[in-house]
Order: sequence, then structure tokens, then C-alpha cells
Amino acid sequence: MKQNFAVIILGGTGQVGGAVVAELLANSECREVVMVTRKPIAPRPRVRNVVLDTGAADFAERTAALAREVLSQGPASAVSCVGVGSGSMRWSEEELQQLEVGVVGAFARGCHDAGIAQFCLLSAAGSTAKSRFRYVRVMGMKEDTARSVGFTRLAIFRPGIIVGNAHTPVWSVWLGHLLPERFGNIEQQILGRSIAAEIALHSQETGEVIRENAAMKRLAAQLDN
Repeated sequence: MKQNFAVIILGGTGQVGGAVVAELLANSECREVVMVTRKPIAPRPRVRNVVLDTGAADFAERTAALAREVLSQGPASAVSCVGVGSGSMRWSEEELQQLEVGVVGAFARGCHDAGIAQFCLLSAAGSTAKSRFRYVRVMGMKEDTARSVGFTRLAIFRPGIIVGNAHTPVWSVWLGHLLPERFGNIEQQILGRSIAAEIALHSQETGEVIRENAAMKRLAAQLDN
């Protein structure tokens, strides 16, 4: 297991992001979780909160400066768990792109410019920039943006229906039992643990890996072993 690592996370105050933070803090090898937020959050042991204006023109540069400082203390990885959640239907495609592509892209570029090699990206099942469905299309654009940055290790997580998420309607969980596994149900805790496992166990690997539901469940189990 990777020793004494830190993680910089964007979107850590959200539902999935919170699950990732909890799983990282459960690992004694994680020396620090650096949460980039727009507003201050309550202090927690081994969590450092850095408030940045994600809409500022210099967000990527400020992220890079932060990442360099974190890397100066030892190995570090980065995670984006940014997501709109249940409110996505009220957002225009331009607004979705501004957040999912613009903000996440700037965060990724800043991390890469500082020297971070491993980047974990929360996406969604079936994501492709060629989709006729707006949300799936924007998720695909976000993935393509992360790819273009050039990380040594890019792990893309494509969950189906996230069980235990406050934004997931009860009816969709029932539907998830009927769908193919890649689009079906996955527990939010398992999703969070799989991202933590990618960081703890696979940071030295190279290339891109796409984790769908079945792969995320297997990966999460590796952290338990």
C-alpha cells in the first residue's frame, strides 16, 4: 500500500465526495485530505480546508500553487467529485458545461501542472460527448477534458444509480434492480471506497482506467483485504 499520501479533492462537500473523504480518513496511510471549497467548512482532524474562487480566471494557477505545496510534503493524488445532483434538470447546458467542464478542467490542469500524476474523476454510466442526452453528453465532455490534460494515471468512475445518495429518488433504486449492471445500483459507500482504493493501491500504475459498477465493487473489496 502507498505510504503517507495526501489527496486534494474538489467536490468533497457533496454526497459522493463526502463518502470519498470518509474512506480516505479511515486509511491510516492518508496523511491529509485537502478540501478545495468555495466557502469555509468546519474543521476536522487530518482535513485541511482551502477556500478558492472556482470561477476566478486564475483558479487553475491557484490550484497548481496549492498542489505544489502539498507535493512538497510527500506523494499526493487529486480527485474531482464535482456534480450537480438532482438539480441538473434546472441547469442549462451552458451552465452544466461551465461547472463540469470548465471548473473541473481548470482544477485538473492546475493539479497536472504542479506535478500530480494520478487523477480520479467522478463521471456517470454511459458517458460520451456524442450522446443526444444533455447530461450524458456533458459528462462525456468532462471526461474528454480530463483526458486532454495528460495525467500519468487517469481513473474515471462511472456509477449507475447511486444508492444512499440524498439526490437519488426511491423509484430509481427500484428501477436499478432491472437495469444492466453498469447502469444499475451501487452503494454510495462502495463508490467512495473504490475511489479511495484506487488512490491507495494503484497510484503507481499508468494509463487510463474506466471503472463501472462491477469494477468499482471489486476495487472497493481490495481495500478491505
